[in-house]
Amino acid sequence: MYEWIWQKHAHSFEEMSNLSKDLRQKLSEAFILPALTIDTTQFSSDGTIKNRFKTFDGHKIEGVLIPTEERKTACVSSQIGCSLSCKFCATGYMDRKRNLDYDEIYDQVVLINKQSEEVHQKKLTNIVFMGMGEPLMNYTNVLKAIERISAEDGLGMSQRRITVSTAGVAKQIKKLGEDKVRFKLALSLHAANDVKRNEIMPINEANNIRSLVEALNYFYKQTGNEITFEYILFKNFNDSLKDAEELIKLYRQVPADLINIIEYNPIDNFRFTKPDDEGFTNFMGHLEKNRVNVRLRHSRGKDIDAACGQLANKNKE
Repeated sequence: MYEWIWQKHAHSFEEMSNLSKDLRQKLSEAFILPALTIDTTQFSSDGTIKNRFKTFDGHKIEGVLIPTEERKTACVSSQIGCSLSCKFCATGYMDRKRNLDYDEIYDQVVLINKQSEEVHQKKLTNIVFMGMGEPLMNYTNVLKAIERISAEDGLGMSQRRITVSTAGVAKQIKKLGEDKVRFKLALSLHAANDVKRNEIMPINEANNIRSLVEALNYFYKQTGNEITFEYILFKNFNDSLKDAEELIKLYRQVPADLINIIEYNPIDNFRFTKPDDEGFTNFMGHLEKNRVNVRLRHSRGKDIDAACGQLANKNKE
């Protein structure tokens, strides 16, 4: 049964064909397998695929397959809704219903991997915890899911190919270091000073930039794992050369490998817009001139609300 559930990914006892029919019948009557199912699927013009999954108790979450020539990446959720209320994120306007159990997170990866094999004839190469919810506020289940994903009797994927993204929970970042995790860490930064970060990310009031710098340095000292800054560029808010200078200073305080500059994807209720091409060029050029390793991360799946910050169960029926 263990093999059927974790390696063959059976979603019912009936599928366990090497068990007797009588035993399968008795198991079905006495137990349930609370497996995730795909509720709806949407296909973007750029090849991105968004799935709305349904949990055994009727909740809905979203996960995305992001294909490129080199990579097939699953973007998975860790909570049903979110409690952090980041102003630029559609999930932040939803109530947090509950944490996802580790098997529900695992099921997302299994189903997206199956999708990748069917559509692209290739298995997943990478997993990012950048979907709905704050992974470090569901710490135990996220780590247990990653353990199952990387286990030989699970999916057998290297933890070096997994990135957990956090809005910045300093205490839990330190705990990751203490637990000597092997996956990569991404900090959703989006502003390099506390005043601006407080405005768009309320979590910063209890986890200010100074505490995050300390936590990230501790994490790196304990693990040596790759750290990335994620920085959405908002027009006339965090895109000036002064903002770039503040970001450079912060970058030099942390052993970060990379700053990902991200295009803002519009959502309802948020007043900001993204800069024009010149704004991106000037901002990134200033970082590069100061020897910052920076990359522009283009949005994928905008036409189906599957891009960064857009997940909010808005799939069409």
